[in-house]
Amino acid sequence: MQSDILSRRPKNKTKWHKVKRVPGLYQYIPSDVFHARVRHGGKLYRESLDTKDLAFAKRKLADFKERLERTDPRLGRITLIAWLENVYAPTLKGAPGAMKAKQRIIAKIKETWFSARKPMRDIKKSQVVTWLNEEYGDWSESYWNSALSLIRDAFDAALGDHVVPDNPVAGLTYRKRKKPIRTAPTFEQFKQIVADIRGQPFNRAAEDSGDFVEAMGLLGLGQAELASLKRSDVDLQSERLVAYRHKTDTGFVVPLFPQARPLIEKLCKGKKPHERLFAIGQARKAIASSCARLGFLRELSDGRMVAQYTHRSLRRMFIIRALERGINPQVVALWQGHKDGGKLILDTYSFVRREHERTMAALLTEREPAKVIPITTQA
Repeated sequence: MQSDILSRRPKNKTKWHKVKRVPGLYQYIPSDVFHARVRHGGKLYRESLDTKDLAFAKRKLADFKERLERTDPRLGRITLIAWLENVYAPTLKGAPGAMKAKQRIIAKIKETWFSARKPMRDIKKSQVVTWLNEEYGDWSESYWNSALSLIRDAFDAALGDHVVPDNPVAGLTYRKRKKPIRTAPTFEQFKQIVADIRGQPFNRAAEDSGDFVEAMGLLGLGQAELASLKRSDVDLQSERLVAYRHKTDTGFVVPLFPQARPLIEKLCKGKKPHERLFAIGQARKAIASSCARLGFLRELSDGRMVAQYTHRSLRRMFIIRALERGINPQVVALWQGHKDGGKLILDTYSFVRREHERTMAALLTEREPAKVIPITTQA
């Protein structure tokens, strides 16, 4: 059939041939590639159908017309940059750090991506992948995934407003992140760090930093949860405190553990209900400096030496220590503000220290270990 079409072309110098009885379908003579030229909403839309096969071109033309029907003609020429700046960015909300990260991605798109200056409906999946690889290919997987997430979210919003007929990266998968090296100090190393921070004579914030770091390791709370604690969140009589988990926007109850009670009592003394327990909101520099002084360092791939432990290392130490002391993972999860019944705890902390493994193995003897409660099965 295609050869019959070609034979009926007018023998003139025109480069375009309109296919008979197929409105909107044209063939470019020099290459034989079919193109769509469709008027929608008073405007003429053109698109290469990337095929020389007539039957396939008809199907692609029908898809093109159907996509145009799903879009608002008034928004057909809006560029990705204009959409991000004028429509998408004002809808963003979240923690300050997350907002800054998204704004940096938008700025990079504006500065480096030429295709982002074209109408959104013309952007193809291959163009998105090419830009991601050029700008984030040498970065960690999390940066690449964050940029993809923002672009996909922006196209989803445009799809909902009938700006684009489909999301070109809807099926694009995230890069698999490498398993990170998760370090945690022993409880003895933790006490060394706290003592070292408190013992700095020329640091006016040494005591405040020491309190913050010690509370983090003894309560198992994250930096944001700890920094937001107020005197009214602590109930010394019922031996519990209420923490606020910012990631999930929920509050949860943490027991006032015996190991942390003296410190919390000291911090509560003389404070009014609305006052915060801690004078500082983080202790990154104090931890890093202490690790450097104590020799708790690790080497990066580029040869640089950095602190081995961070805020998260102290929380990790608390969880590992709780599990090794036989506390149920579901209970530990509740203390962390998780609502998954301990799944994340078990997935993340499935390992145990070698010393703890040997202690547990020693329990498997022919003699009945002390303090064992037998499990009975009811008939």
